[in-house]
Amino acid sequence: MHENARTMAEQSATPPFFTNTACPHFPCHEGVDPERFNCLFCFCPLYALGENCGGAFTYLEGGIKDCSNCTLPHEGNGGNKMVEQHWSEIAELAAPDDFDAVAYINTPRWNKSVLGLERISELLEGLGNPQDKLRFVHVAGTNGKGSTCAYLSSVLTQAGYKTGLFTSPYIECFEERIRVNGENISAVDLRTATLAVKQVADRMENHPTEFELMCAVALVHFVNIGVDIAVMEVGLGGRFDATNVIKKPEVCVITRIGLDHIELLGDTTAKIAREKAGIIKNGAPVVSWPQDPDAQREIADIAAEHGCTLATTDFSQLTVEPLIIDPESAEAPMRSFSYRGASYKTRLIGSYQPSNATLALEAIEVLKTRGWNISDEAIFKGIAETRWPGRFEVVAQQPLTIVDGGHNPQGAQALADTLKEVLPDIQPVFIIGVLADKDYPIMLDEVVPFGSAFVTITPTSPRALSAEDLAEAIRVRISEEKLASTPVQAAASMEEAVAEARKLCSDTNEVICAFGSLYSIGALKAALR
Repeated sequence: MHENARTMAEQSATPPFFTNTACPHFPCHEGVDPERFNCLFCFCPLYALGENCGGAFTYLEGGIKDCSNCTLPHEGNGGNKMVEQHWSEIAELAAPDDFDAVAYINTPRWNKSVLGLERISELLEGLGNPQDKLRFVHVAGTNGKGSTCAYLSSVLTQAGYKTGLFTSPYIECFEERIRVNGENISAVDLRTATLAVKQVADRMENHPTEFELMCAVALVHFVNIGVDIAVMEVGLGGRFDATNVIKKPEVCVITRIGLDHIELLGDTTAKIAREKAGIIKNGAPVVSWPQDPDAQREIADIAAEHGCTLATTDFSQLTVEPLIIDPESAEAPMRSFSYRGASYKTRLIGSYQPSNATLALEAIEVLKTRGWNISDEAIFKGIAETRWPGRFEVVAQQPLTIVDGGHNPQGAQALADTLKEVLPDIQPVFIIGVLADKDYPIMLDEVVPFGSAFVTITPTSPRALSAEDLAEAIRVRISEEKLASTPVQAAASMEEAVAEARKLCSDTNEVICAFGSLYSIGALKAALR
C-alpha cells in the first residue's frame, strides 16, 4: 500500500475526505471504521493517497469520472487515468482483509429462485444506479449463452475496449463470474465492490438474493474501473432476471431456446421465448438464433412492439470443416469454419461452437453500425483466442479426458453429436452427474447407446440427483437397449469417479467424457490435478 495512504487511513480519525453528501452513493460505506478511507466514489484517489489534490469526483455522461480540483492529467472515455493507476491501493484501504466477500454473497437467504426486479432495483438505486453509467451487450437464451458472451467479450477486448464480462455459474473459482479483459476480478476488488453493495443490501427490508448481490457487485466493479462496455449474461429467463435493469443495451442477443426451467418459465418454447425476449428494450437492436417457428414468432412480435430491428443468424452461410481428434496427440485441436465468406478458427471445438460464434459475429456487425470500431483483425483474433472452460474441453491426456457443461436435453444432444464427429468409432467412458429437476431421462437417451461404461456422481448442489438413483436410471435404459454388458458404477466422490473411469478405459477406448452439470466441472479438474 502507498505509505501516505496507510498513514492517513490509520492516523486520521476524521479525515477531510470522509464524506461527500453530493455523492449519489452517500452514505457510502456507512458503518465502516471511520479511520479507514470511506468512499471510493467521492474523492480523487490521489488525495486519499496523500497527494496534493482534494477535488471531489463528479460523474460525467457515460459513467466517466472526473476530478473538480486536480491539475494532474485526468483522461476521459474510459475513466480517470489516476483512478486506474492507483485503484488497487485505494481498494485495499476500503476492503479490510477480514471481510469474506464470497461468504457474504453466498450466505443462504433464499431456498429457491425468486424472480422479480423490485429488490435489485432498490439495491441499485441505493448504489447510485451504476447500470445507468455503463453500456451493455445483453445476452439471454437456453443454450450457448456463456460461449456467445465469451466470443463477444474476446472480440471487444481485441478491438481495444476495456470489456467487462458477467456470467454464471462459475466453474473453478468464484471470481471468474466477473472479468475484465479476460482477467478475473481480484480478491481486493471483489471485497471493495461487495462492501459497497453490503451497506445498502443490509438496510433493505427484503434482502437481495445471491444472484442479485452478485449482479450488483459486477455493476459496481465495472463502474469503479471504468469499462467501456460490459457483456452481461442473463441468469434465468430474462424478463424478471436481475440483469434486466439495463435500460437500453447496445444490442440484445438471444441464443438457442429450449425446454429448461419449465416450472418457472413455461412448458413450451413459445412461453420460454416470451420470457427470454423480456430483455428487449425500445429501439435496441436484437440478434437471435433462428428458433423454432413458435419461439421465433414470439421474439419477432416483441421486437416489433418495441420498434427494434431483428437480425437472425443465417446458417446457410455457415460451413464447418470436419474435425477428428487423435487421442494420442498432445496438440490442442482447433476448429475451422467460415461464415458469410470469411474464415475463422476457434479453440472451442464442440460441434455447436461455430454456430455460437456466428451469433456473436452478427452481434458484432450490429455494434459496428452503432459506432464501435471493431476491425476484421480484432474479430478473427478474438474468435481464435476465445476460451470458455467446461464446453467440450480437453482437460487431460492418456487417457484423453473431456468435460462438457451440457446439462439439458439440447446440451446432451450437442455433446453426442460432437463425440460422434470428432471421436468416430470410439465409445467413451462417461462420468455423469445431473440435477434432479432436469429432464435427465432424455439426456440419457442421447448418450447411453454409445457409452462403453458409466460412472455416476452426485453434483454439489441441493438440487442434485443422487449417484445411486442416476446409476439405476442408466441401468434401466441399458436394459431397454439390450446392452446388458455395459458396466455402471456409482461413485462416492469425484476422485473415486475419475479413478474408476480410468480403470474402465480399454486399450481401444481410452477416452473419458464427463458431463451433466456445470457444478461438477471444477471438482473434476481438481481431481485430475
